[in-house]
Amino acid sequence: MKTKYIYIVALAAIALSNTSCEKVSPQGVLMGNTAVEDRVEMSYKYFLQNNFEYKLDPDIHLSDIARNGYSFLVGADSHITTDLGRMNEMFQIGLDNDDLLYCHLGDIADTKPDYYINLQNCLEMARYDYIEKYYTQNEENGLFYRNDNPEGWGREYNEIRFPFFPVVGNHDLTHNGWALWSNIFGSSFYMFDVPVGYDENGYEIYDHFIFLDTASGTLGKLQVDLIEQGALDGEFKYRHTFVFSHTNIFLPQNMQFASTFPREEAYFLLKQFDEWRASIVFCGHVHKWDEQIFNGVYFLTLDSMSERNSPEPGDYLVRVKIDKDGSVDIEKVHMNYVAPKK
Repeated sequence: MKTKYIYIVALAAIALSNTSCEKVSPQGVLMGNTAVEDRVEMSYKYFLQNNFEYKLDPDIHLSDIARNGYSFLVGADSHITTDLGRMNEMFQIGLDNDDLLYCHLGDIADTKPDYYINLQNCLEMARYDYIEKYYTQNEENGLFYRNDNPEGWGREYNEIRFPFFPVVGNHDLTHNGWALWSNIFGSSFYMFDVPVGYDENGYEIYDHFIFLDTASGTLGKLQVDLIEQGALDGEFKYRHTFVFSHTNIFLPQNMQFASTFPREEAYFLLKQFDEWRASIVFCGHVHKWDEQIFNGVYFLTLDSMSERNSPEPGDYLVRVKIDKDGSVDIEKVHMNYVAPKK
């Protein structure tokens, strides 16, 4: 790759109306002015129109990469401001380990235009490093081809997607932050599949990834309706289903429901996880490690990876490793970055 492409997106042009105080929902969740019903409606329309954005590169779908076993990283509550050290480290850890994709559990940045410009630049630099490692540019046509699938599709630089998949968190919404978050990521309610093999009849089997909008501490009526209508069910035979939510389902170290979800929605979610045959439900929000098993579903809540919330080096990420035979192993991943002292 001869030229380093760095795009600085001027998100500051997005109109924000800064308020003197934030809203607090009846459930006690700090929230922005965009209600969950509006977010889900906007997100679902965007997802249906642009669902190619919520898939891995086509070359990965057409190759044996995931079928031979794969891994993915999960982080939570990075609360990016001016220091990108931990987010940069997460992406570098993933590149060094050849993790297939990255998932984030919300509160990705504190809502200020400058912080989202920082986030966008961080993601663009990660995409550059990703392309630098996994792609080669053909000198004749200028297109980029994956090194592990050189006979696959050649694409322009801007057509290559970096495999980063977040959910929205409550802090992402304060000060009308939904405009900033959605400008980068588009949808807070979406899904995608990873091809992992074939069954005895030759039909392809997938792992299923589901991302929920729980940033307001409630699913809202529209999201419940869409889930009941099968909007996130997918259409294939699934080996594993992984679900990602900002708001945690259970209180840490306690089988009681988290205080933010209405009880009826908590029951609905538990029933839905069972219907989806979810293997793991990932949550953030409370900045505390926790794990529970309920009705055969493993619930894992992550600590905050933010250098301000967790200033010392420590285990702030999770790597999920899925072997070719479908067995799953989860390991905590250490982060070394420490913010410079002022």
